[in-house]
Amino acid sequence: MADSKKNNNLAESKKNDKIEVEGKVVEVLKGSDYLVELANGHTVKAYVSGKMRMNFIHVLPGDTVTVQMTPYDLTRGIITWNKR
Repeated sequence: MADSKKNNNLAESKKNDKIEVEGKVVEVLKGSDYLVELANGHTVKAYVSGKMRMNFIHVLPGDTVTVQMTPYDLTRGIITWNKR
């Protein structure tokens, strides 16, 4: 029983592992995707989070945004904050 709880906690911590980085929107793509250039020079394809969509927050090229990525796929991300 203790092993099952331990494995569940480990899975939960891996599920919540998110990398947050700042970047600048370079280009708007089809299907509400964006190309975001990160501070380290990498380019990431990202989409807008559901809360930003619900509150009608627009993202334009040149905006500074916060992108969340998982450690599993560092080429895709979710835009969670627009700093303009």
